[in-house]
Amino acid sequence: MLVLVVDGVHSLNVFGPLEVFHGASIEVPGAYDVLLVGPSDGGIVRTDTGVPLGVAPLPEPPPRHDTLVIAGAAGMVAGVVDPEVVDWVARASRRARRTVSVCTGAFVLASAGVLDDRPAVTHWEYCAELQRRFEDVRVDADPVFINDGDVWTSAGSTAGIDLSLALVEQDLGPRVAVATARRLVMFLKRPGGQSQFSRALSAQQAARNELRDLQAWITGHLDGHLTVPVLAERAAMSERSFTRAFQREIGQSPAAYIEDLRIERARDLLEDGAHSLDLVAHAVGFASQEVLRRAFQRRLGVSPSAYRDRFGAHGLSDASDRFPP
Repeated sequence: MLVLVVDGVHSLNVFGPLEVFHGASIEVPGAYDVLLVGPSDGGIVRTDTGVPLGVAPLPEPPPRHDTLVIAGAAGMVAGVVDPEVVDWVARASRRARRTVSVCTGAFVLASAGVLDDRPAVTHWEYCAELQRRFEDVRVDADPVFINDGDVWTSAGSTAGIDLSLALVEQDLGPRVAVATARRLVMFLKRPGGQSQFSRALSAQQAARNELRDLQAWITGHLDGHLTVPVLAERAAMSERSFTRAFQREIGQSPAAYIEDLRIERARDLLEDGAHSLDLVAHAVGFASQEVLRRAFQRRLGVSPSAYRDRFGAHGLSDASDRFPP
């Protein structure tokens, strides 16, 4: 495995995946042989925190290898990566069984043409820029990571850990992947299709104090009767003024905003896997299991039961129980 690092690389983009592959190699000795490579005459690159990393020169010509990993760095977004490095990545990718980017490493893969006509993700803060600069890339800003054939891309730095665990599962099976996650004291390894966004965190915050306070109150009372009259009264506004102000400052109608939050809370409960659909529906404020189902189909394109089957923790929990702590 070759891991490309350049000056200014984000530390966790390197050390997160390395810890995963090291942990897997403890479970299965010799499973991974990792070599850091980079464009450095002195054999040293420095991370964004100033930590020096010893790297081997970029091998010429690129050898046949199992996995090529591009660790993200701030300069990759700005497009300041040496064109010779981009060319090397293009050639090295063709000689790898699979190619991986962590965080902003997707910009280098896109520059090298590796992501042409492929779905890809990067850190949510830079997804729009990736799409603007590379029109042939099908940027999806939502998932933690994306696998498209022999190419993998991840969102932020911690998503690179989730992606690395998925690679371990692909190579060595779910038992080793779960054991590696336990070794890293991770509660659960996230599947790639999970969202990198939290609606409660990413929603636009109102400028008016009464609406900002109401946003916090709504989050804590999703199981309540959250109608416009109730919300307007709590904000001490007329219903008409409240609806207009909410739409203007939040960018959504009150009903759409609340439904987003309820769906996100329902997803959390479904991922836990321990609750019935009826309980989940009422816990997050949907009138019935059928209303929950319609909301999921409309917003996510999948039923709650199918979502739980795909992302529920029950299967992983059962697997992890077979390993000693």
